[in-house]
Parts: sequence; C-alpha cells; structure tokens
Amino acid sequence: MSREFVFWVFALVCVGSAVLMITRRSPVAAALWLVNTLFNLAGIFVLLEAHFIAAAQVLVYAGAIMVLFLFVIMLLNLGRMTTSDIKPITSRLLAGAAGVLLLAELFVLRRVTVPAALLAPEGSMEATLAAEGAVNAVAKPMFVSYLVPFEITSVMLLAAVVGAVVLAKRRL
Repeated sequence: MSREFVFWVFALVCVGSAVLMITRRSPVAAALWLVNTLFNLAGIFVLLEAHFIAAAQVLVYAGAIMVLFLFVIMLLNLGRMTTSDIKPITSRLLAGAAGVLLLAELFVLRRVTVPAALLAPEGSMEATLAAEGAVNAVAKPMFVSYLVPFEITSVMLLAAVVGAVVLAKRRL
C-alpha cells in the first residue's frame, strides 16, 4: 500500500473524529473522540518520519492533557447522566467499526514501505539528527526560539485548572 493512501486514511479518521468530538453532547464522549483525533494525528507524524513528535503527541496531549480534561469534567460534574447521544445498539456498532478501523490502520502501517522520492535529501534533516539527535533537534528551537509561546501555553493550562476549581468550589 502506498504511503499516500495511509496518510489519507489517517487524515479522514482524524477529521471524522474531530467532527464527532464537536457534535457530542456528553463532555466525556467529546474528550474520548479528541483522544482518537490526537492518536491519528500522531500516526500522521509517524508517516512524516517525526517519531519524537509523534511520541510527544501521544504522551503529552493524548495522555497528560486528556487526563487533565477528564479531571476537570469530573470536578465540575459535567458527566452526569442525561439522554444519550446515540442509541445503545448504534453505539456498539460504531465502537466496533472504530476498533476495526484502528486495527486496519495498524495493519496497513506495518506494510508500508517508504519510496525513495519521499525521503529527505542528503544533508538536510538527516545530518542535523545525526549531529544533535532527535530530542535536541526538537528541544532546542522549543526552548530558544519558541520559549514564550511554550510558557504562555503552560500558564493558560494552569489558569484553566484554577478556574475549574473555583467554579467547583462555588457550588458547595
């Protein structure tokens, strides 16, 4: 299978999951669809040979940030039982189809070979990775060139958590 086909599979599943995320009434269901979107985005990073960024995507966003989101949802008690987004049999069918699709993506990824035309030209990123290593190649610009946006993001996440705690304390 071609690399382009695998990219389009990941991209379509990613966009579909994002649409499902914004159309769900339940915040927990929306958060789980966001996790699926982030995993597919990590798959696209793997196709782009950005393995470190893909691992960081899974660990930081799909792991830590989603745990934070679910913690805030539980803290605010937003996941209380209401009418379901979809009927039980439909949800089982959709969950099974999503599981089969994820397994198919994993199977296809094992079969992909990289064409020589898609590889980076000699002396570009490969030389940088060989000289500095993958972590240093990503960390150096993040903490030198993009330090202010990185810190602003951390302050915004902290403000969101503090705001959630304040809102939860008011109800008591």
